[in-house]
Amino acid sequence: METKTYAGIPEKYAKLEHAKIVLIPVPYDGTSTWQKGADKGPKAFLEASENMELYDIETDSEVYKQGVYLTDAVTENTSPESMVNAVHEVTKKYIKRNKFVTVFGGEHSVSIGTIRAFNEMFPNLTVLHIDAHADLRKSYDGSSCNHACAVYEASQNTNLIQVGIRSMDVKEKSIMNLEKTYFAHDMAIDTSWTDSAIDQMTENVYITFDLDAFDPSILPSTGTPEPGGLLWYETLDFLKQVFTEKNVVGFDIVELCPNNSEKSSDFLAAKLYYKMLSYKFQNDTTEDDFDNAYNTKPLFNNVSKFKEEDDY
Repeated sequence: METKTYAGIPEKYAKLEHAKIVLIPVPYDGTSTWQKGADKGPKAFLEASENMELYDIETDSEVYKQGVYLTDAVTENTSPESMVNAVHEVTKKYIKRNKFVTVFGGEHSVSIGTIRAFNEMFPNLTVLHIDAHADLRKSYDGSSCNHACAVYEASQNTNLIQVGIRSMDVKEKSIMNLEKTYFAHDMAIDTSWTDSAIDQMTENVYITFDLDAFDPSILPSTGTPEPGGLLWYETLDFLKQVFTEKNVVGFDIVELCPNNSEKSSDFLAAKLYYKMLSYKFQNDTTEDDFDNAYNTKPLFNNVSKFKEEDDY
């Protein structure tokens, strides 16, 4: 995948040493079981991003000026396990550099590696899983690194909150924490779900956002579309509240399956990413000091979980 600056931003905002934000593309689609094409999602997302207006009206900000470094794509695909390990390694590397790390997939299995890295780096982590599907299988098609297993590990090792669920296997119910699961059919008639979900979160929150959480009427280009999903403004209202009340430490967006004849989904994904960054940094000015020294105390306080040294 050709590497450019994110959204065509000027080079001075795209350099690693000055960027607060890191964007890692993972064009992987090794385990999807219906429509293929999620490996083309990062490229479509980046192309759509180049066509956005970079002033966000709602937050009165231009978040790209905080600096967004676009890494080389993670292209390891010899096995699902090797891909997850590669994503885990590169995600962890940039968290250690005090960056706000974001990932764009690819299918949802890429999130296994990102969540693992964030859970090792941040204490008492909540994983906010926004999705149409439960993704709680322990193993599927002979692998625990399948897209159907995207948050099983998180269910065992983090405070997992699931939002928008409307498709699952009955076996997943035995793994699911029903008190922390917000089903789409309930959300449609009871707007109190937003406060309830946030009340159950710890301070540090990682967001994994599967684009099939959206209703296919506004985002049809995804591998497994499900009717009855989220709409744009209710999603933004919820995300804004999460970013305001909690310390969002990073996020990923996955499962864009681009269609050459339908570009609105690509653009929605691009706007969602930019909106999430805008909510994160809306109170920061571009002049705010940012500790970018590699050897200073990091933003996390859970370093003892690491046994190895990274090669930078």
